Amino acid sequence: MSKFQFNANEVEPASFEAIPAGKYEAVITKAEMKDTQAGDGEYLELTFQVIEGEHKNRLLWGRLNIVNKSEQAVKIARGQLSAICRAVGVAELNESNLPNLYDKPLIIRVSQREFEGEMRNEIKGYATRDPDSIPGSTAAAPSAAAGPGKTIPWKR
Repeated sequence: MSKFQFNANEVEPASFEAIPAGKYEAVITKAEMKDTQAGDGEYLELTFQVIEGEHKNRLLWGRLNIVNKSEQAVKIARGQLSAICRAVGVAELNESNLPNLYDKPLIIRVSQREFEGEMRNEIKGYATRDPDSIPGSTAAAPSAAAGPGKTIPWKR
């Protein structure tokens, strides 16, 4: 068994600054239903990982109000979830098959907003992955990226 050794002076610290607004190629790495803080609703929390470009491996989070007393909040969340599902090719979804959303590339449109004196990211839109729509992207189509016995490029 090896002994763990680490020197923080040899590694740049991770940044939690907001990434610039724009479109990013990403995958969903986690999806979980959670109760609202007030206990009167539920939201779907999604973790997105950027898989290309300068901000590769950065994580972003989205929350969709699936059960909420506000009909407008639910309507918005269902529209966003429909866009996500269409972008990753999942027609039907329930709590038990949320992992069907994982590791399927899509485009997320990210904005910035100020919250309690600091800039934060918000995901404002979701679209089907089209490598031609991202400047500098040379990503292969999903079918070429991974096949039987191959590791998905962003998991290597």
